[in-house]
Amino acid sequence: MELPFDSNSSPVYELVMVVQFFQLLSNACAIDVLNALILTLILHVGGQIDILREWLTNVFSKDNIYGMTEITMKNVIGKHQKIIMFSESVESLYSYIALMQFVSNTLIICSIGFVIASSLGSPDIATILVKTLLFYIVMNLEAFIFCFAGEYLSTKSLYIADAAYESLWYDMCVNESRPITFLILRSQKRLTITIGKVMDLSLGRFASIVKASASYVSVLLAMS
Repeated sequence: MELPFDSNSSPVYELVMVVQFFQLLSNACAIDVLNALILTLILHVGGQIDILREWLTNVFSKDNIYGMTEITMKNVIGKHQKIIMFSESVESLYSYIALMQFVSNTLIICSIGFVIASSLGSPDIATILVKTLLFYIVMNLEAFIFCFAGEYLSTKSLYIADAAYESLWYDMCVNESRPITFLILRSQKRLTITIGKVMDLSLGRFASIVKASASYVSVLLAMS
C-alpha cells in the first residue's frame, strides 16, 4: 500500500499493520455475515418447501383421501403463500446487496486476473501468485455462493409444482381438487433472487461473470 508518509519506521510501521489487520478483519466478518445470512435464509426456505411437499403428499394420499377437509387445504395454500412472501422479503433484502457484490467482485476478479496474467514469465511470479491467487479464489467463491443460493431457491420452488402434480389430486372431487390447480400454476413461476432487479442469480450467471472477467483480462493484456 502506498501511503503519503514514511511507514517503515517504528512505531509507525507497527501502528499501520495493526490498523490494517483490524480493518481487514472487520471487512471479512461483515462479508461473512452477509454470506452466511443469505445461505441460512435460503436453506430455511428450502426446508419450508420440503415441508409443503410432504403436506401435499399426505393430503392427497390414499389413506387420507376421504378425510381431507377444507381447513387442511387452506393450510397448504397458506403455507405456500408464506413461502412466497418470505422469499420476496429475502429478494428485497439482498437484491441490491447482490448488485454491489457482483460489480465489485467482477472488477476485483478482472484486476487480479490481469495481475496474474501479466506477471507470467517474470522472475518474481511465485511471490505474486502467493499474494494474489488465494484472493482470486476467495472472490470467485463469494460470487459462487450468491449464485448457488439463487439457483437453489429457483430449483426448490419448482419442486412444489412437481409434488402437487404427482399427488392423487385427480381422485378427489372437483371442489376439493380445484385449489391444487391454482397452486400448480403459481408454482410454475419460480422464486428467485435478482441482481438489482435486473437479472436472476443462477449458476449460469456465475459462468457468464467468469467468462466476462476472462474477456476483460484479455482486452487489458492486449492494451498493455
